[in-house]
Amino acid sequence: MDERERQRLLDRVERPSNSIGESIPDELSVGDTTIDLKAFVFECKRLDAVPTDRREEIESVQSTLRRERLRRKRRIRDDDISRETAEELAASVHGIDRALNALAGLNDPDIGEELRQKRLDDARELLALADTSL
Repeated sequence: MDERERQRLLDRVERPSNSIGESIPDELSVGDTTIDLKAFVFECKRLDAVPTDRREEIESVQSTLRRERLRRKRRIRDDDISRETAEELAASVHGIDRALNALAGLNDPDIGEELRQKRLDDARELLALADTSL
């Protein structure tokens, strides 16, 4: 693979819209560990809010995904690999990005509670204002 092709792939990997239309990989191998990534993301997305006991696990998976994304990007940039291998790595980076985006969008129960409390405070304030004007 020549340097122009390598740079084209790296640019494509870094494009903010790179994960649009991409699917989350069923599994992702990181070292000796295999993560059932699609099932994990699907399970987390089904939750209305992330329970405290799952938050650490989700953050750990996100951290692992970020490290693996960086490792694969470096392989494209630095290793002497074929064009096909580089294309596969770029596609896998897109899948990792898709999973990271899905996990980043999870609701945090603390934020949800803050929002609920703010709505209650606003409603109380509105009622107090209405009472004083009557």
